[in-house]
Amino acid sequence: MVPGTLLVMNKKLNSSKRGISGKSQLLFALVFTTRYLDLFTSFISFYNTSMKLIYVACSYATVYLIYMKFKATYDGNHDTFRVEFLVVPVGGLSFLVNHDFSPLEILWTFSIYLESVAILPQLFMISKTGEAETITTHYLFFLGLYRALYLINWIWRYYFEGFFDLIAVVAGVVQTILYCDFFYLYVTKVLKGKKLSLPA
Repeated sequence: MVPGTLLVMNKKLNSSKRGISGKSQLLFALVFTTRYLDLFTSFISFYNTSMKLIYVACSYATVYLIYMKFKATYDGNHDTFRVEFLVVPVGGLSFLVNHDFSPLEILWTFSIYLESVAILPQLFMISKTGEAETITTHYLFFLGLYRALYLINWIWRYYFEGFFDLIAVVAGVVQTILYCDFFYLYVTKVLKGKKLSLPA
């Protein structure tokens, strides 16, 4: 997801001042940072370590592109979602509902909960501007699709491996529900060549 984000950001920020929420990208950077702290405590494989490092690096590179390199094209006037209204409740919930009351587990749980709502600043920004450009809508669609495919992965793992993680499943369902209106508008408008707009 994040490497693709970097490519979209580069094209998007060079061509327009509207579209991508820096606050959502900051939240995704926080998600991957808190999720992959096990890099310092355990080694699974070279591939696993490499992918985690790539996700973290790309998420911060995306934030850098938005707030530093392409600062002149960033539409901060519309990116006004109060992220503390997400981070504080999610932080509290991760202390209350987790698999194990240990620092790494609480931070992992925090990352799962936060990822489920990290897209809200982006959706709020589109709602506030009233529309989104085609490249932004494609980016959001595939971001949502990536998360929806996790649901299929969990069904597969439960059926074939007996694995079930209630925290991850509930968070994934919440995130997919948040995308439902967007998916509907994407199919009924963007795929028919119309510009996407969300009700304000």
